[in-house]
Amino acid sequence: VPQNKLVERCERIQLQSAAITRHVDEVLPAKDQAVLSAASAARELVIQRLLLVGKACENEEQRLLERVHAEEERAHQSILTQQVHWTEALHKLGALRTYLVDMITNRDDQDLLRAEQEIFERTEVAEGILEPQESLKLNFNQTCVQSPLLHRLWACAVLCCLTGSQEIHIDEKTLSPHLSLAEDKRTLTFSPKKAKVDSDCPERFDHWPNALATAPFHSGLCAWKVSVEQSCAYKLGVCYSSVPRKGSANEGRLGFNAASWVFSRYDKEFRFLHAGQPQPVELIKAPAQIGVLLDFAGGELLFYDPDSCAILFSHREAFLEPVYPVFAVAHQSISLLP
Repeated sequence: VPQNKLVERCERIQLQSAAITRHVDEVLPAKDQAVLSAASAARELVIQRLLLVGKACENEEQRLLERVHAEEERAHQSILTQQVHWTEALHKLGALRTYLVDMITNRDDQDLLRAEQEIFERTEVAEGILEPQESLKLNFNQTCVQSPLLHRLWACAVLCCLTGSQEIHIDEKTLSPHLSLAEDKRTLTFSPKKAKVDSDCPERFDHWPNALATAPFHSGLCAWKVSVEQSCAYKLGVCYSSVPRKGSANEGRLGFNAASWVFSRYDKEFRFLHAGQPQPVELIKAPAQIGVLLDFAGGELLFYDPDSCAILFSHREAFLEPVYPVFAVAHQSISLLP
């Protein structure tokens, strides 16, 4: 019996050795070859896609630069036309003034009476020359550089290169009586019951559940993220310091005045709001976090999902003054993320 067990043991070792030998001689080299092939295919895929992106960028660059050049030429030609027109008008007015001065200086009353018709005809020409008016044709039209492709490439590049969020602090003096700020100074919680606060404070929102950050942004790229998974009624965005803060009128609601731009959620409805003009935002699911990206100089306000870097909504606006991050909560709480 012991001898039989030893034989069985030897056979198992032999089979095990054969399997290992096959693995070393056949499987591993095949795997190595497969890895080399897969890596080569992956490199080729990367190169092909980057070449495709590069070609698309080159074509878009050429197209947009041609549009910029055409718009520049159009505006320049309009200005030249205006210069010629108003130079001629100046010459006519100058000649008329010289004529009238000569008539006044060198003619007596009898001559003036005889020349009355001629004077009338000449002055009538002057009255037909209107004063210059502001014209959009004399301005460079910035819409010529609008490009969905460039916009998405730019946004994706910026979001991928972001190393962190802007340090934002909520200004307690602006807190609505319906909001409370947690000890971490990052979490805003809504309460249907108003807290006892100094409603006369000029910075405070005394009715709508809003709050502002302490410092505004006035240049560069700025980004911050907010956890919104606990709330189904909130607003996030930016506003001017002049945003209405007192009273229950609609104008005091974020996005219902000309001084605020916000991404809004109410239950299952998502919208972008500005100046009382809602724009629906179609989302498959409610994001747990929302990122806000502000390109102040470029006039771009962008809302995105930090997990996927998917753009939820973007808005172009030439901001005329510094803007503050602004928040509103009407259900549970939202939190600024570090």
